Amino acid sequence: MRSFLYQAHIWLGVVVALPVLAWTTSGLLYAWPQAVEGGKVETIDSNRVRITVPEAMRRANEFAGKTLPTTALTLLMRDGRPAYQAIGGMGADSLLIDAETGAVIKTPPPGALTRYFRQAHFYYFAGSWQVPLLVLLSLLASLSALSGIYLNVKLWRRKKVKRLNTFIEA
Repeated sequence: MRSFLYQAHIWLGVVVALPVLAWTTSGLLYAWPQAVEGGKVETIDSNRVRITVPEAMRRANEFAGKTLPTTALTLLMRDGRPAYQAIGGMGADSLLIDAETGAVIKTPPPGALTRYFRQAHFYYFAGSWQVPLLVLLSLLASLSALSGIYLNVKLWRRKKVKRLNTFIEA
């Protein structure tokens, strides 16, 4: 039984370690400002912002040809220009609305590092399976931790009994 538990603990550790490794490496990428697109924070020159939020939303809706269910609208600097980024209304895509001119474009696709960061850090490469996968990995991590605690307690007890027997014999 103990041999099975050792093997199960080792394999659980390997299975749980892989997504944790992807999550931590993606977090490390985010710590380097230029590694992930949008990682650099720039001060927005408010004098250059000519388009109001309602006007930006109106232009985004016109571009899409419908009223967008936007979940976030962020004012940021993009390529040295102030722009609103509307997220949530175009499926997986977002829109950029130039805050000076009002021109609307789809946000260009992210580079390889940014895609890796987003998938590893937020979605665990799982897409729509994200929640079931997180539940499964949480259960496996719990089993790994419990088996490790059990094995450690058994080892500790065995050493304690061995020391006690050595003490009694002396």
